[in-house]
This record gives sequence, C-alpha cells and structure tokens, in this order.
Amino acid sequence: MRMNTTLVINSKGGSGKTTITTNLASYFASRDIPTTVMDYDPQGSSLHWLGACSRSGKRLYGANAAPQKGGRIRSVEMHVPADTRQLIIDAPAGASGLLLQEMLGRSDCILIPVAPSAIDIHATANFVRDLLLVGRIRTRNIQLAVVANRVRSSMPVYQPLERFLNSLGLPLLARVSDSDVYVRAAEAGIGIFEMTPSAAAAECAEFMPIVEWVERQRDSGASVDGKIVDLARRRWMEKNRAFSSAGSRP
Repeated sequence: MRMNTTLVINSKGGSGKTTITTNLASYFASRDIPTTVMDYDPQGSSLHWLGACSRSGKRLYGANAAPQKGGRIRSVEMHVPADTRQLIIDAPAGASGLLLQEMLGRSDCILIPVAPSAIDIHATANFVRDLLLVGRIRTRNIQLAVVANRVRSSMPVYQPLERFLNSLGLPLLARVSDSDVYVRAAEAGIGIFEMTPSAAAAECAEFMPIVEWVERQRDSGASVDGKIVDLARRRWMEKNRAFSSAGSRP
C-alpha cells in the first residue's frame, strides 16, 4: 500500500495548522495505521506534542524538517520510517519559494485551515489563488480542501469564503469548533480520538469529514483529483481574466 502525504498549510499564521496535523495523526495512529508527522515549523509544535506522551505499541513517528542548527544533518532528521502509510506535514507560516516547492513535491493532498476573521479569510483566499497558479499543483494532481478552524457559534463569518470556494469547485470540509477539548488534548500530548468517547464526542464528530477526505485521497488515487484541481485552476483564471478586462475598460 502506498504512502499518502497530506500537507497542512496556510501562509497566514495562527490558523491552527498544528491542531489539524496532530489530531489527524492521532486518529490514524489510534487505528494502528503507521503515521509520521513531519514538522517544517522551526517552533516544532507538532514534534513537541508528539514527545509529550508515550504511546506504547503505536506506530506514530516524528520527522524534523525545519532548518537545522549546530551542524545537525537535515536529511537525517527528516527520515520517514519505511512502514509509514500516512505522512502529515505541518508547514510553517509564510512558506514560499524553494521551501514551498519542496513540501508540494512530497504532497498528495493539501488541507488549508482558516481562522474566523475577515483578515484571515481574505489572506486564505489569496493563498488558495496563488496555490492554484503553481504548476506543481496541476502536474502532480494535488487535491485541495479548506477547513474552517476555531469556529464559535456566534461568528458565522465564513459565507464569503464559501462563496469563493464554491466558485472554484473546492470544498469547505468541516468547521472545527473553538473548544477547550482540543486545548486539553494538546496539553496532554494526545488527540481527540485518544480521549474517552464521552469527553470528545462532539469534537470527534466534527473532525471526521477531514479524516474521511484524507482517506479518500489514498483510496481513490490521483486521476479524479487532478480534474478537480484543473477545473478550479481554470475557473480562477477565467475570473482573473474577466476582472482584468473589466478593469481595463475606460
């Protein structure tokens, strides 16, 4: 069985990438699926989470992809065990250039978490636009989806983002609540799927669409995904050309 690689990324900081990464990893590990978390962020939050709890018998690994200091060899730190079936990459904020290309070169699918503020939604829309213009997204048939993160019931502000994504044919997978359960799980070095069912039932239910989407990427292959991404890219180019033409009129 091939390894499936999920890149969790947003150019905007504070979007909750580590929350998505760690809970996705803990789900697969709790199902005895060999999983590796690759942390590109110099802060190392995902690796710190991984080291906070001992999981006897669980094949959940860590790989440090952040720039190394003190003569340490980055290629050694980035080693992914051969039995890994789910590789989840926690990207740093503001990744671009060669670093972004490196992460995209590993990825089969991309999750983009976005926090509920007008600034975050605007920045994420621009980031999605930029990703769709990256040639590697299309040539490698990389699927994209967005996750609304840290949602409070009193803040239904995702409609503009949903309209933008719908116009490109891209999914808004789930709304992850701003719940203390995620905080308690992170502090203990576990994920919500490792807590007792009564402690995290609502959070597990809201997170499952993310898990199911990632599993579909592994099971269905890349052919259909490529068509979806290509359609999104074409729609964005059409919108961009229409906007440019309108702006050029006297």
